[in-house]
Amino acid sequence: MHERWYKRAVLYSLEVDAFQDSNGDGVGDLRGLLSRLDYIARLGATCVWLNPIHPSPGRDEGYDITDHFAVHPALGTLGDVVDLVDAAGDRGMRVMLDLVVNHTSIEHRWFHSARSDPRSPYRDWYIWCDHEPSDRHQGMVFPGVQKETWTFDEQAQAWYFHRFYDFEPDLNHGNPAVREEIRKIIGFWLRLGIAGFRVDALPFVISLPKPDTTDLEHDYPFLNEMRNWVSWRRGDAVVLAEANVADDQLPQYVGSAPHNNDRMHMLFNFRLNDRILLALARRQVEPIIWALRTAPRLPAEAQWATFIRNHDEADLSQLSDDERNEVFTVFAPDDNMRLYGRGIRRRLAAMLDGDRRRLELAYSLQFTLPGTPVLRYGEEIGMGDDLELPERNSIRTPMQWSDKENAGFSTAPASQLVRPLVHDGRFSPENVSVSAQRRDPDSLLGWMERVLRTLRECPEVGENSCEVLDSGHASVLAHRYAGPHGAMLFLHNLDDPRRTVHLGDQLRTYAAPVEVLADADYGDLELDDLDLNAWGYRWIRLDFIP
Repeated sequence: MHERWYKRAVLYSLEVDAFQDSNGDGVGDLRGLLSRLDYIARLGATCVWLNPIHPSPGRDEGYDITDHFAVHPALGTLGDVVDLVDAAGDRGMRVMLDLVVNHTSIEHRWFHSARSDPRSPYRDWYIWCDHEPSDRHQGMVFPGVQKETWTFDEQAQAWYFHRFYDFEPDLNHGNPAVREEIRKIIGFWLRLGIAGFRVDALPFVISLPKPDTTDLEHDYPFLNEMRNWVSWRRGDAVVLAEANVADDQLPQYVGSAPHNNDRMHMLFNFRLNDRILLALARRQVEPIIWALRTAPRLPAEAQWATFIRNHDEADLSQLSDDERNEVFTVFAPDDNMRLYGRGIRRRLAAMLDGDRRRLELAYSLQFTLPGTPVLRYGEEIGMGDDLELPERNSIRTPMQWSDKENAGFSTAPASQLVRPLVHDGRFSPENVSVSAQRRDPDSLLGWMERVLRTLRECPEVGENSCEVLDSGHASVLAHRYAGPHGAMLFLHNLDDPRRTVHLGDQLRTYAAPVEVLADADYGDLELDDLDLNAWGYRWIRLDFIP
């Protein structure tokens, strides 16, 4: 790939059904999304990542798929996908899809055939056992909601394996026919112009489960196959891995050799995400410094994807029990704010009590850490959540475009909306909307547009050359990226006392500092003493001393 666009990208993540309804049925659709592309482009996003758009019974918000080669009728048609891709391209943007191939819906025709006859050609597309597996109650992804990973099927008279819900039977990835079908799915969507995929639950896709054991074999070479299928079809397409695994496993997802990026192009940085939330809760930067200094080294072509919130719960599983409880105490003090005992089902604005200073600090921090930023729809205006909705639906409420009926999302009666609007007064459409913030040059939306434009002018951030400097304060992160013509220096204060940072000899080779972005006007810029407000941040460009 001669143009590694994903290293300079900003990904905008959304559920089509919650973004914009074009036909008044209460469900967002592809035509509605197409009508809002100018908004996304103006924001500064360069790639739109769509959560599943395929036919589905909707028991798992579209992740229980019944046809990987089609679009859910409520969302549109294949022709709408092509129109969306073309319109996005006209605005300099790309479109990525979720690739959900760990499992199917139990209503998929493959499973109907597999369960109906042991001689079915699809029988071996799933994982079966003719006796009750001893590990039946182990390995659940959703503890407390999910009770087992093996379920007895009356029609098949056998047990089938499901890493997730019992209505999502796992595919047998050791079967060459299943792999061939995945290849066809990838090729189909690339032919329609899709620029890549976020692969859902990738560690499970490459695992080969067997009954009566929890020791899983992982088929890492399958990642090479997937990468080749993508790259040979479209040279600039990328694959983004959802792999929340231990540090020693992460390099396996991007390369078969330390300096060879022949597997996934990108990895979500879950280890950094956990430490960002821990740092914000503690108001101390040590967790972030640890994450940066101990990060597994990626091949030069590979890339991290950074995020604070996504479409799932804020998963804190990589923290210790004590660390997790620290974050819970600050950001999810009530049990109904937590999920599966390990995560938080709230949006960031709600977690930070709508505090504009802390929201700016958090996103400035995310955007300046190594990797490609991923922004969740609605975060740019500080949307809240609805904790009355079950599980992760609390953060999947309709986009708030205005303070008009149904927040400008749909003309349908409120009772027909795909999910209710946020009704909490602080975060309701009457107080948080695109139209209101568009009229306010000092709004969070206006700030987000400015900061993303500025980020595009700082290409050093897309690389993995981050160096942490000694700020002299437990609450202040100072880090620098060096480029061929100079460097970018970033300062962030995670606490409320004002600080003065002395970097001294750490900047001795640089001069001519220029303030690129800051939370306030700090006056004349001198590198010897750098002031930083409570919750303050500063982006400073440096030139080499001639």
